[in-house]
Amino acid sequence: MKDVVSVRFSVSDFVASLNQTLDFAYPYVEVEGELSNFRVSKNKWVYFDLKDEAASLKCFATVYALSGPLEDGMVVRVGGSPRLHPLYNFSFQAQSIQPVGEGALKRAADLLAAKLEKEGLFDPARKRSLPQVPRRIALITAGDSAAYADFVKIIHARWGGLQIMHYNVFVQGERAPGEIATALKQANEASEPPEVVVLVRGGGSAEDLAAWNDERVVRAVAASRTPTLVAIGHEVDTCLAELAADRRASTPSNAAEVLVSDRKEELRHLYTRRKWLDEHLAQILAQQRNELAVLAGRLDDELQHVAVVARQKQQTALQLLAAYDPRRPLRQGYALVRAGSQVVTRAAQLQSGSEVRIMFSDGEAMSQVKSIATKKGKK
Repeated sequence: MKDVVSVRFSVSDFVASLNQTLDFAYPYVEVEGELSNFRVSKNKWVYFDLKDEAASLKCFATVYALSGPLEDGMVVRVGGSPRLHPLYNFSFQAQSIQPVGEGALKRAADLLAAKLEKEGLFDPARKRSLPQVPRRIALITAGDSAAYADFVKIIHARWGGLQIMHYNVFVQGERAPGEIATALKQANEASEPPEVVVLVRGGGSAEDLAAWNDERVVRAVAASRTPTLVAIGHEVDTCLAELAADRRASTPSNAAEVLVSDRKEELRHLYTRRKWLDEHLAQILAQQRNELAVLAGRLDDELQHVAVVARQKQQTALQLLAAYDPRRPLRQGYALVRAGSQVVTRAAQLQSGSEVRIMFSDGEAMSQVKSIATKKGKK
């Protein structure tokens, strides 16, 4: 062929030239097809074929490109670029792999749910209580969304003065999982950390909500050091991020209602409680006064009884003292005779000429014994 200019390449130069052409023509493309021969090697490398009725494309990726477990037969959208490897021929280097269609998305979510359930990420025992009135709230959602507007409006209407730390993220699409996971990490590492992290978005199709079933997002929610509240605006299914959260709400508006009470309702409740406490306290005081009066009456009766018993005992003691008073016989005409320090009770204790002291009721007298007469005879 006379008009064709022959260009000679070495094998490696030719492969490099082809790759430059591919990089220029297809820097990033998305290809949809059915998964086949899907496998993960060493928990790091991912190999699979992407096929349709007429062709098959070998693909390669790292596990970081996965949004969750996949299996053969799923229809997926693979984002990446084609590459001719110097040794392993032509392949497609995938940067992201997303299931396509409700059937594939649901199956992928079911596979991931089973995996994470086995790891305990959805265990109710892991869930923490939300603060009663959080002063600082981290809000992760799209800033221009109705979800953001609804949440902020209701929060401020129900309880003003709360600080909202907004993290603006994509809530759907390929960028969403990475941005949501990063925002969660940033919220937990903030110099003034929030007391609760709230993630919200409105409703949508299964494909719109796919980010909230992404393994990166679910694990980030479960790993949050700060309690989490997730509200995805749909009622048919529950996203896995909601299962991993400490608390879920049905919609962004409901999330605001779950998070804080209505200030007016709280004031009414406090007024009712105060009124009840006042009435209850009055009842307690009245009951205590009645019980105190009864106790005082009992104490008075008991004191009177004790006084009567004491007087009776005193009277008995006085009577005993009077009965055993040594001066009583003296008043009756008897006398007490002492010889020295001894009391004379028998005539035999005396001798003629002994001096004795005779004690009477009104005094005493000294006397000398002249003679002694006993029952045995005179001394």
